[in-house]
Amino acid sequence: MNAAIARPPLPPFTFETAVQKARMAEDAWNSRDPVKVSLAYTPDSVWRNRAEFLQGREAIVAFLTRKWAREIEYRLIKEVWAWQDNRIAARFAYEWRDDSGHWFRSYGNENWEFDANGLMQRRLASINDLPITEAERKFHWPQGRRPDDHPGLSALGL
Repeated sequence: MNAAIARPPLPPFTFETAVQKARMAEDAWNSRDPVKVSLAYTPDSVWRNRAEFLQGREAIVAFLTRKWAREIEYRLIKEVWAWQDNRIAARFAYEWRDDSGHWFRSYGNENWEFDANGLMQRRLASINDLPITEAERKFHWPQGRRPDDHPGLSALGL
């Protein structure tokens, strides 16, 4: 293993390290920095996001750049659902608005597979969007990392 590219925690995952990995992913995605996010994936990582299929970091950066240009005021929470060996299943919800001011909460499930260095080599995501009113929003922290004292999905009843 090349320590220069290792992204601990490394597989095989325990509950604690799976939760740590999910929070690290959440924090990175909440940064809305496509290049930073892409570095958590193998150079040839394979994704399915909704009905879009892509491969490699360049495609990930392009995808996330488009995503966050459209999904304004994006805030995400992830929660581990299950884990085994080098795989983690996570559920998530994120809130965002479009350029017309319409709010949405997007719900989804992800299956993640990691290489020995802790880089994600496969990400399969299924996502559904629910239109919500601004008053129905539950994610109110300033853009960026979710504060440690902000409730997670289960505590919010999601």
